[in-house]
Amino acid sequence: KAGEKVVLVGFGSFEVRDRAARKGRNPQTKEEITIPASKAPVFRAGKGLKEIVNK
Repeated sequence: KAGEKVVLVGFGSFEVRDRAARKGRNPQTKEEITIPASKAPVFRAGKGLKEIVNK
């Protein structure tokens, strides 16, 4: 469901975060552009995954 966190025990969690609108620049033309607000998925590794990766 929208806005809820999904947790996979021993692996990590996924959630949706809002990203604010911001200024950006086209690297080819150097033109300044406005990047609109958006939603982005975010992953946070769980303790179990971190332990396996760091062995």
